[in-house]
Amino acid sequence: MCQYKRIYAIGISSILLVLGSCGNNFTTEQKDGYVSVKNKGATELGYTPESGVTLLTVDKYAFKDLNKNGGLDPYEDWRLSADERAKDLASKMTLEDISGLMLYSSHQSIPGASHGFGSSNYGGKPFPESGAMPSDLSDEQMKFLKEDHLRHVLITKVETPAIAAQWNNNAQAYVEGIGFGIPVNTSSDPRHGSDSYAEFNAGAGGAISMWPGTLGIAASFDPMLMRKFGEIASKEYRALGIATALSPQIDLGTEPRWSRFDGTMGEDPDMATDMARAYVDGFQSSKDGNWGTESVNAMVKHWPGGGPEEGGRDAHFGYGAYAVYPRKNIKDHMQTFIEGAFKLDGPTQKAAAVMPYYTISSGEGEKVGNGFNKYLITDVLRGDYGYDGVLCTDWAITRDVSSVDKFEGKSWGVETISVAERHYKAIEAGMDQFGGNNAMGPILEAYKMGVAEHGETYMRQRFEASAVRLLKNIFRIGLFENPYLEITETEKTVGNPEFMTAGFEAQLRSVIMLKNQNKVLPIKTKKKVFIPKRYIAPSTNWWGVVTPEKTESPFNNEVVAKYFEIVESADEADFAMVGINSPDGGVGYDKADLDKGGNGYVPISLQYSPYTATHARETSLAGGSPFEDFTNRSYKGKSVKTNNTTDMALVNDTKSKMGNKPVIVVVHVSKPMVFSEIEKSASAILIHMGVQDQALLEIISGNKEPSALLPFQMPVDMKTVETQFEDVPRDMEPYEDADGNLYDFAFGLNWSGVIKDDRVDKYK
Repeated sequence: MCQYKRIYAIGISSILLVLGSCGNNFTTEQKDGYVSVKNKGATELGYTPESGVTLLTVDKYAFKDLNKNGGLDPYEDWRLSADERAKDLASKMTLEDISGLMLYSSHQSIPGASHGFGSSNYGGKPFPESGAMPSDLSDEQMKFLKEDHLRHVLITKVETPAIAAQWNNNAQAYVEGIGFGIPVNTSSDPRHGSDSYAEFNAGAGGAISMWPGTLGIAASFDPMLMRKFGEIASKEYRALGIATALSPQIDLGTEPRWSRFDGTMGEDPDMATDMARAYVDGFQSSKDGNWGTESVNAMVKHWPGGGPEEGGRDAHFGYGAYAVYPRKNIKDHMQTFIEGAFKLDGPTQKAAAVMPYYTISSGEGEKVGNGFNKYLITDVLRGDYGYDGVLCTDWAITRDVSSVDKFEGKSWGVETISVAERHYKAIEAGMDQFGGNNAMGPILEAYKMGVAEHGETYMRQRFEASAVRLLKNIFRIGLFENPYLEITETEKTVGNPEFMTAGFEAQLRSVIMLKNQNKVLPIKTKKKVFIPKRYIAPSTNWWGVVTPEKTESPFNNEVVAKYFEIVESADEADFAMVGINSPDGGVGYDKADLDKGGNGYVPISLQYSPYTATHARETSLAGGSPFEDFTNRSYKGKSVKTNNTTDMALVNDTKSKMGNKPVIVVVHVSKPMVFSEIEKSASAILIHMGVQDQALLEIISGNKEPSALLPFQMPVDMKTVETQFEDVPRDMEPYEDADGNLYDFAFGLNWSGVIKDDRVDKYK
């Protein structure tokens, strides 16, 4: 009689201890908004009685009756493997269920914005007018979760960790009562960047731990630091309810003009491979070394490598649709996937998911974006390399597009077919999931197209294959057992002092010293420093958000004042500290050029002063769009101005004012740059890829010694940039400074001079 029975929670406020006469091996406890079920020596469960889910007792252990049929289905049995459970559930799911599983939502902020990008309604009203709680589900979220059966949600901005955790619990309770009780798999783009103005101390907490970007961690030349980041970030992600990371970006930085260069792990294939492996191992391996409740699925991007964009133009726009391989070197770009993310040191074996890039990989199969390219997806990735994880498209590749320069759909190579046909083509290519799509209608249409071509049996099997892959990623990290969070634990975990300290230490290890003439650094504390204000030109980002012009101190003067005495003029100062950004040389396209009779294509400059592309290609390697009546995208002979040329003037003017007194130049670098315009005016140069000002001051003052190395080359001039090959690493002539040092891959200084250690020996 005790072998099998159903247990009901009695009232929302009650605490049940289920031990009883049968000696069951579990207890239940009411938590804030859900019931926690602890199986002795086994899996912990969580559920909400209001959803209609009840407990089943089998072999004296508790199981959730997610589909409410009164029996223990294999997919509900946590003793079985993720593969067995996924296959059982996939076989039971309706076409609509699977179609919803194949959706990945558009960007969701918590709470939703009242207008513009990411806007949402609550009871038909914008959030500020609705009276809703910040953690409430929006109207749009409830619709796509219920009506479109969507279960993969991408979140962006969250108000606080506690609100993110409560939103997670609300979302999980909402879907638990629907159909098979499939939980929400929430994901995020990278969210551990540093706030330069924030102040660190050993006891300080924060909204989340702050780290340099992956390019900055790569500058440590230490894969174990990258792994440590993954281990800490995964704990914080899971405490926020995030179970999938839309990262790491393991594209090689072989094209120095690419706008996403700073998201890479550098340009060297071997080091980037080691860093990619370490990142994925850190995110996916839980505390017991395997998949578990601290594991986060890693979605590596962007297959087969998004780095070799012709001319550096990015594929978020049609003007950057083409990746090129002038030296047929696609193998280096695949290496970070094949030898890194797919050959992990840990027991999870390989990255859980892969995202192809928007690009048309020129010469590699059909002339379509990688998410539609059957050769690259099925023949190469699935076939040659045996990858059997989830394949998710980049966001919005099935949407319509109307020009090469608007931020809208990114359906490169398939612009003229319908939305449903694009879905079908991607499915036929081997894709499992559609990024940025909230509606299942086009997937259902794609299924009908497949039935017409292949028959019902084939298409059902094809959809189930994708469902199994998608479900395995949810099963093995424990979401089916307990998707709920304890808010107090979230608040203790995210941004705790231990994690903040680890992030700050990583920041210190990411700062590269390129120049230290006459060993001017370190500078003793309480010296007098002059900090010239920096002009920031007005700008508009991809989403249309306008940043007005302003002039401000490039550093947090309150933090600086704890190290040095700030003075108002160069005459009073012992030294100057100049903060600038690397050159912002545009995106490679200018509609004004098109309006004047040109083709619209212009250079991307890595220097501050105006640049004319005299050494560019006469004929582009790739081109062609339904919105253009030409294929040659050359910009040879055209000129471009850099948006922040005033940064160059700031350095050189400060040198003029300071005379023979030291000028310390700190550059926030997002990609390689030409240093010839400012280097001679600098007594010392530090570069970083996003750190707190305090980390810089710790080094400038000598409290910490710089140890980082360049994970990419700094070009001598724009000629070497134009004549390098987009697909080839380390093929530029590096800049040589006044001290005779080459700003080459693996170069960096410490207090003793040029760093020569095991890291340099291994990778250079």
